[in-house]
This record gives sequence, C-alpha cells and structure tokens, in this order.
Amino acid sequence: MSGLVLKLGPKERVLINGAVIENGDRRSRLSIVTPNANILRLRDAIHPDEVNTPVRRVCYIVQLVLSGDADPVEAKHQLMRGVEQLSQVFTDRDSRLLLTEATEAILANQHYQALKALRSLLPREERIFAATAS
Repeated sequence: MSGLVLKLGPKERVLINGAVIENGDRRSRLSIVTPNANILRLRDAIHPDEVNTPVRRVCYIVQLVLSGDADPVEAKHQLMRGVEQLSQVFTDRDSRLLLTEATEAILANQHYQALKALRSLLPREERIFAATAS
C-alpha cells in the first residue's frame, strides 16, 4: 500500500483537507491513501507571529497551502522564489539536498513532503543566526 502514514500520539491533532482530526487516548497510525490530500500536523504548525525568519516564511507559505488558506498555483511562484533565496545561504551539501527535495516536492504538488524537507532547515537556520549574533 502506498501513501502517507501518520503516527499520532494521544490527543494529537492533525488537519486533513481542512478538517481538524483529534486522536483518542492511545497512539495510533493513519494511512492516508488519497493522493494529494492536504495534511498538516498541528504540533508542527507555525503560528503567524513566529514567521520571523526566511525558512519559517517559506514553511508558512507551504503550511497555508496545506491548510487550504492559499491557492497552490499562486503559492508555487512564491515557494520557488523562497527556495531559490534560501539556496543562496544554505550552500552545504546536506542543505542543498533538502532544498532539492523541497523543490521537487513543490513542483510535484507534494506540499507535505516540501514542508518536511524545509522544516529540516530550521535548526541550521537557528545556528546561523546564533553565530551571527555573537
């Protein structure tokens, strides 16, 4: 079986195609077999007040697509431009692989996979800001 498998903790919430789903009292697994379903773990969601860095800005745009608050076609241009800007800063091999993965996912309209790749850059971005602040 193909598709996305979500492993949810007790009481964890996830947004699937605009509907908030809350898990019960036990851990569970959901297999999402519908292609192109919009899925966002609410624990991973970035609050608008937290969109204060370049990586967070691009992640937030993807998040808006996943929540149904942004048109994927219109967002694609912003996302590609954002990834291009990030590639000017993240020049190491691992970051480049993540940016390539995000780009391919955006082009294939696989926004959950794009968000996953971009979120992996958040700790790297924090280290860059910490190094420049000291």
